[in-house]
Amino acid sequence: MHKPIMKNIRKLIFRLTVLILIFSVNPLWSQDAPPKVLVVTAHPDDDAVFAATNYKIVHDLGGTVDIALITNGEGGYKYSTLAEDIYGLELTDEAIGRQYLPDIRKKELEAGGKIIGIRNYYYFNQKDARYITSADIKEILDSNIWDLDYIRTELKSIIEREKYDYVFVLTPNLATHAHHSSVGILALETIKSLPDNERPIILGATYGEKSDTTDKFYEIYRGFDPYPITSVSDTIPFIFDRTQKFSYRDALDYKIIVNWLIAEHKSQGTMQLGMNRGDYEVYWYFDINPESGKAKTQELFDKLKVNYFKKKEYN
Repeated sequence: MHKPIMKNIRKLIFRLTVLILIFSVNPLWSQDAPPKVLVVTAHPDDDAVFAATNYKIVHDLGGTVDIALITNGEGGYKYSTLAEDIYGLELTDEAIGRQYLPDIRKKELEAGGKIIGIRNYYYFNQKDARYITSADIKEILDSNIWDLDYIRTELKSIIEREKYDYVFVLTPNLATHAHHSSVGILALETIKSLPDNERPIILGATYGEKSDTTDKFYEIYRGFDPYPITSVSDTIPFIFDRTQKFSYRDALDYKIIVNWLIAEHKSQGTMQLGMNRGDYEVYWYFDINPESGKAKTQELFDKLKVNYFKKKEYN
């Protein structure tokens, strides 16, 4: 055999060996398909609760994250004082705010999403009428403020088409905005309507602080009593620690990513008060999920604990 041919064969063998090693040690090249996630939220800034988890799924695990936004966010006009000079509009005037905030807040959402690595946005454009607590949730779920059939149908179509592994929602509960609880319930109902083998795992998220003086840094979530579909039996949630360190001398953590995202939502002044809040992203496993999905979910969160950044040394 000619020497040039032998040389090329050796080069090919060497390259194949390198590729095999990369595939075996780097999670970005795992034989398992990277995770695919749909975040379903009521308002254009609600995704901050999931921001660090989503960032790491995209950037470290090679996964995909999409957002389905239910309302148009127009109801946030009362908190737009500081943004009036930025956007040159009197956004705290209700008529002006309701006219312009839907487009402004979509742009803010997508600016934050660019940081996280969000792939697609699905806008449902439902009316963000006013703030109501979940004690008055029937104002949403038993009325025509939102087109509930459209939401369920469109959400089902997206999930069936994209075949997500996970759906993230905010936990429905009595203490939160009725829009948050309503979106969680609608997503749960939609997933439950799918055949068992087509259902993504749905998790309900909140956040916790290390400074919590109770025995646990999170309040145990068991569901939202009036709606059994929200029930959670497991008292131990899945956790993403935003304070995990990385980079040179472990100087950085994932709260920085969350702060960057929050900073994009300039039309909502109260969002900025959330800077540096939330040491943990806490995910609850709803009972409608299969028992078999817990191991898969634990595997995901175990991977999220790994520091994938290459450590650099400087003179």
